[in-house]
Amino acid sequence: MTRTHRRSARRVAASTAVPAGLVLCAWLLLGAPITSADATSAIDELLVQAGLEGVFGDGSRGASGSEASDLLVAEADPAARATYERDRFGDAWADVDRNGCDTRNDILKRDLDGVVHRRGSSCVVSRGVLADPYTGTVIRFERGQRSDRVQIDHIVPLAYAWRHGASGWSDDERRAFANDPANLLAVDGRTNQAKRDQGPGEWMPPSDAAACDYVERFTQVVVGYRLTVDPVDARVIADVEAGCD
Repeated sequence: MTRTHRRSARRVAASTAVPAGLVLCAWLLLGAPITSADATSAIDELLVQAGLEGVFGDGSRGASGSEASDLLVAEADPAARATYERDRFGDAWADVDRNGCDTRNDILKRDLDGVVHRRGSSCVVSRGVLADPYTGTVIRFERGQRSDRVQIDHIVPLAYAWRHGASGWSDDERRAFANDPANLLAVDGRTNQAKRDQGPGEWMPPSDAAACDYVERFTQVVVGYRLTVDPVDARVIADVEAGCD
C-alpha cells in the first residue's frame, strides 16, 4: 500500500469513530419516544456517513468483490474487554502439534533464515536471521539477553479475538488458536510491542509494502475462526484490499 493509501486508511479510522449512541442520547434528552425503527434509522444514517453501509453488526457482508465481503462486522463485546486474561488461551507456546517442539521455536525455525539450533537440541533455535515482514529490516536473532529483538506476533491479537468471539470458546479452542501457525509471525520486537492488541483500523505495519499481506492474513484468520471485526477495521481492510493485486 502506498503512503497515500495509508493516510487514507487512518482518515477512515478517525472518521468512523462516531458512536451511534450519540444520536439516541440526543433523542432521550429531548424526551422524544424512541422506536426500534428510529434506532435502526439513526445507526444506518451514521454508517452511510462513515461509508460502512452493509458491513455492520448482524453478519452483513462488507465491500463487494473482496475478502472483506466475508467479514462478520460488529462492535467488540464491552463485557469481554474487562475479562480478558492471557492464560485463558492456555500456557504460552504449547506443543499443540506434538512434534516435540514448542510453538515459538517452530515459528522461529519457519521464519528465520540460517537457523542454528542449540547444541544437542533439534528444537531450540539459538541463532538466525529475520527479514522482518513489518518493517522490511533485517534482524539478527541470537538467544540470550537480546532474544526479545525477535518476537512472535499473533496477527489477530489474543485480546482482540477474546473481544470478538473467543470469550465464548472452549479452553481447547482458545489454546489451538493461540498456537495456530496461520496466526503467527516472527517479527521485530519493538514493532510487536507497539501493535499491542489493535486491529488494522488502529495499527498497520510501518512498511507500506507489508500492508496487503498483513490485511490478507488478518482477514483469513478472522474469517476462518468466525470472529467478528470492528466496523473501523472492516473499512480499513476493504480500503487496503482495493489497492492490492
